[in-house]
Amino acid sequence: MAKQITKDMIIADILQINMGCVPILLNEGMHCIGCPASQGESLEEACMVHGIDVEPLVEKLNEFLKNVETE
Repeated sequence: MAKQITKDMIIADILQINMGCVPILLNEGMHCIGCPASQGESLEEACMVHGIDVEPLVEKLNEFLKNVETE
């Protein structure tokens, strides 16, 4: 079973789970994924900074992981 992404996870940890999350984050306006701050910033914190609703983003990321696992 794939690991579930939560809003309190550090962005760098999310990217370690699956780099396929990068396009999803970029499409949502989360251009900070390469920023050194992402090494210690949670997904929720980054979403607050960028004015993004974290819950739908978490759902998209987990749906992606679910689909990758079933392929």
